[in-house]
This record gives sequence, structure tokens and C-alpha cells, in this order.
Amino acid sequence: MLRLIGWLLLLGGILGAVGEVQGWELPTVRWPFHMSRELGPLRGMDVDGVPGFPWFGWLWTGLVILLGLWMVIRLWSGTHFSPITLRRMERFREIKRGYYSLIIILVLAAVASLDHVLVGSEALAVKYDGKWTYPAFSRTVEKGKDYGVDGEGADAPADYRFLQRSMEKEGSKLGRVIMPLLQYDPTGDTITSVSTPLEEREGVLYEGNERFNGWAARSYDPDVPERRHVRYKYREGVRAGEADGWTEAGERVYGAIFKDGKLKPGSVSWNGEGSVEDFLAIGSSPLGQVHFPPVPPTIRGSSVHLLGTTPQGADVVAYLFGGLQVNFKAALFYIPVVYLLGVTIGLLMGYFGGVFDLVVQRLIEILSNIPFLFVVMIASTAIPPKLKESAGLWIILGILVLFGWMGMTYVMRTAALKEKARDYIAASRVIGAGTPRILFRHLLPNSIAIVVTLIPFSVSALILSLTSLDYLGFGLPPKYATWGRLLGEGLRNLSSPWLVSSAFLVLVTMLVLVTFVGEAVREAFDPKKFSYYR
Repeated sequence: MLRLIGWLLLLGGILGAVGEVQGWELPTVRWPFHMSRELGPLRGMDVDGVPGFPWFGWLWTGLVILLGLWMVIRLWSGTHFSPITLRRMERFREIKRGYYSLIIILVLAAVASLDHVLVGSEALAVKYDGKWTYPAFSRTVEKGKDYGVDGEGADAPADYRFLQRSMEKEGSKLGRVIMPLLQYDPTGDTITSVSTPLEEREGVLYEGNERFNGWAARSYDPDVPERRHVRYKYREGVRAGEADGWTEAGERVYGAIFKDGKLKPGSVSWNGEGSVEDFLAIGSSPLGQVHFPPVPPTIRGSSVHLLGTTPQGADVVAYLFGGLQVNFKAALFYIPVVYLLGVTIGLLMGYFGGVFDLVVQRLIEILSNIPFLFVVMIASTAIPPKLKESAGLWIILGILVLFGWMGMTYVMRTAALKEKARDYIAASRVIGAGTPRILFRHLLPNSIAIVVTLIPFSVSALILSLTSLDYLGFGLPPKYATWGRLLGEGLRNLSSPWLVSSAFLVLVTMLVLVTFVGEAVREAFDPKKFSYYR
């Protein structure tokens, strides 16, 4: 397993380096370079509008390659665990609830790592004029005119969903567009409207098997439902109430009133060109119900949204996927940093004691009495909007790290105080072992069970913290998809229950999975079951 992780790290680092040199946008491995380009201090000085050298991305990629190479070489002959560790691992596998939860989390991590290959609005591949291009994997932004689009969309970034529909209508002669499985970005990709089909039977309009109540409209373009041609109000499947009509330019030119399915005499108003009959006879889409954000879940109509859309027009499934990526990305940064600080400082406190221990304890007491939420609120209001937009995730994670390492120090301090009195520590001193070797080759391995059992619960606390801050409005900027913001939107739009139910379901599911893993790890590493002194 560890060798596999080493190979994956080595492969990911190499792909990241090759992708940066070639200008490719490869999933997941591009993140360090994106981060380096987004944050000014993590790249060199800009010259003539050209971004500086992304040194942080290369540093991170180099460390990943070195770590993967070290793991592969060190574990080349196989992984050798002590008998106690093997028994603990076997015990963990026997706890099926935690074992299968870990497998599910790893599968979710693998899915999230697919990034824009699975979810995104950019085409994976486009064949136009006999030439293949790969927009999703290119750093260059293709324009509409590159694919024969005229008019307003010529100089704008290519709309690949529109391009795909156009090519499907024209047939394979024009070209081909291959899109991701879900054709929407988690954020920044708004769906303005969705039309769901209605069926007219014997003069009565039905929605499924029930008579339709509400507004039904015909649109000039079935793929753009907001460009409505005429709109009628229905009650119990028949026209009852106002009717409106618009030109293709969006100018209202027609009005009428219906009663019991019949046009009310003298109620027609018309100020357009030509006759009313010619206007109503214009070919347009069949009658459908036009939904504006938040759009309910739809599986038929102009577009498919299995869980509907947010009030901003983002597809909920894509938004949940983006939130999953944010949580994994935050955990990959937060957990190593917090445990590196907490474990190191805690071991030093317990091993040295004395003045060092007292000074660090007083520092921890001061930091622990600072209200966490107030710090977040001050940072949210004091940081310039431009910096918050580009570095919002890392600012929030920095604040969480500032307050998150302190709890680990007390646990490791207690373990170090207990272990340093053992005979093997005294023997290490006698044979001349240095302090770093005693701490990290003797003390830490014999205290590793404490660290391992706390990691899942730290992940759970991180997810809850990010969700809570986003729900309160002091979390990440809008460019990040977050479950907390979706939960808040759902509670502000109770008439759209798919929002709050989707956010609540994924949040609870993730927390339950992580908790199951934590409980299984804690039970498997319980010293009362498996101990060196058994």
C-alpha cells in the first residue's frame, strides 16, 4: 500500500512538472501551480504583464517527487511492519464499518482528483474543420470565432455546450464536441433558465398525469427558454388569466386575457408589426414550464439537473462536487501542518520541560483565549477584497492552523513525559543519540498510536469548521463551492427544499464516514487490546 502511494506521488509530481512545462492543465497536479500564480508572494515578480516564475509550484512538485522517490526506494524490498502494527491493521480490517468507510472516502478522493475531466464546462476535445483541439487541457482560452461562431459570441470565450448542440444539429460534417460527464462548472457557470415539457391532451394541458397550474410558455429557441415568444396562465389545465407575447428582441407586443380556456372579447392588445395572427403563428418551441433559478430537479427538458440549481444558477451536483474538492484540498494542507506543529512542539515540551515548557504553555493559554470567531470576522472585513478573492482559502486555513495545533501539543506532551522515563530513552542517551534522533526515532514511534487515532476526528472538525464559517458568511469567497454556503442558501429558500436537503445529506454522510473511520482506528490502536507489554 505504501509503495503504491509512493508510485502515485512520483507519477503525480512528474505529470505536474511536465504539464507546467508544456502548458497543459492536468487534473489535480495543476493545483500547486494554480495556487502559485494566484498568490503574488508565491511567484516571482511580474515583468511587462507576464506573471513571474511560479517558484512555490515547482518547490511543492519537487518535494512530492522526492517524497515519492524516497518511499519507492525505501520500500522497494517490501513493507516491513512490526507484529503489533500488523495486528492493529488486521483488527482495523475486521471492523467492517470503519474499513468500508475508509474505502468509500478513498473512492471519493479519487473521484475528486479527476477535477475538470469529470465536471466542467470546457470541452475535453473538439473536432472542428478536421482539426482536434483539447480546450480543457490547454491554458489558452479559445474564442468563439475559433470554431466559426459569429456575432456577439465571436470574441467571447467559447460556449462549448452551445457549440455541441449546434454541431449535433448540423450532423457530423461540421465537427464533434466531447464534454465532461457533467457539463457545468461548480461556480461561475450560471444556468439562466430551464424549460420542462408539458403535454396537451384534448385541449387540456398536463404536467405528467396531473392538470397543469401556472405559467406555460413557448420560446423562440428551446435551448434558451428565457427567450419567450408567448406565455399563458393555466388553471386546471385550461387557459385562465393573462397572456403575454414578446418579440425576439425581448419587447412586449402582445397581451390578452383568457377565461375558461377561451379568449375574452376585447381583451387583446397589440402594438407590434404585422397582424396578431402572424405573430402567434411564428414557429416556436412547444409549450413548457420555464423555471428560473433556483431551478427544481429536472430530468427532462432543455437541460438536465438531477438536484436542481442554486439561486445563483449553479448546478447543485457540480456545486457539491466542488465542495468535496475544497474539503479534500483543505484537509491535505491543514492536517500535515497542524500535526507537524502540534507533534513537534508537544514532544519538545514534554522532553525538555522546565522553562521551555512553561513559556510555551503560557503562549498556548494566551492564544486559546482569543475568540476564534472574532478573528475570522476581523479578517473577513479587514482583508482587501482582491486579496480575499485570490487567497481566501489559504487565509481561512491559516487562521484554522493558528488555533488548531494547540490541542495536539498537550496530548504529545503527556506522551513524551511518560515515555522519556523509559529505559530505552536512557539507553539512547548513553550510546550518544542526539535529541532529534531520540524525539523522532524513539519517542514519536512509541506515541504514534495517539497521532493516528486523532487524525480522522481532526478531519471531521475541519469540515465542520469550514461549513460553519461559510454558513455564517465569514468563510471562503464565492469562487469556491462550499457546502456551508449551499446550506445557508437552502435555509433562506425553504420553498426550494432540494438545496438544504442536498447540502445536509452530503455533509452528514461525509462526517459519518470520517467518524466511522476514526472509531475503527481508535479501537484497533487501543493499547488494552494490543500492547508491547501484552
